[in-house]
Amino acid sequence: MIDLLLVDDDEDDRDLFCLAIQDLVPSVRISIAANGEDALKMLSADKRYRPDFIFLDLNLPRISGKECLVQLKKTDHLRDIPVIIYTTSKLQEDKAETKKLGAAHFITKPSKLTELNDAILFVLSERETLHNGKRR
Repeated sequence: MIDLLLVDDDEDDRDLFCLAIQDLVPSVRISIAANGEDALKMLSADKRYRPDFIFLDLNLPRISGKECLVQLKKTDHLRDIPVIIYTTSKLQEDKAETKKLGAAHFITKPSKLTELNDAILFVLSERETLHNGKRR
């Protein structure tokens, strides 16, 4: 069972992501937060809740994706969870900055479901590497 947290304020993007990942990995459990603040509250409320991956949008209300990433990496029981930036941004500056802040991957939201499937499969195929801390 793969457990992941999707942090995204766009309902259509959430629906597409959930559809794609459930097709690829039927045994996935997806939790959803609509903004960075809710994600941090969810992760702090129960220290036993540790998703295998966090897919994090950058453009979020209340707390931005970058600020959420910073807070995740500052929190002892959360810092080792691989965070995958999942955003509409194509800016190299965003990619470089989020990598520097500790993101494991940067995925620009694709326009085609097949591209999204490929991106998700790539991330999940690196699961052991990401969780063993060999890739940052």
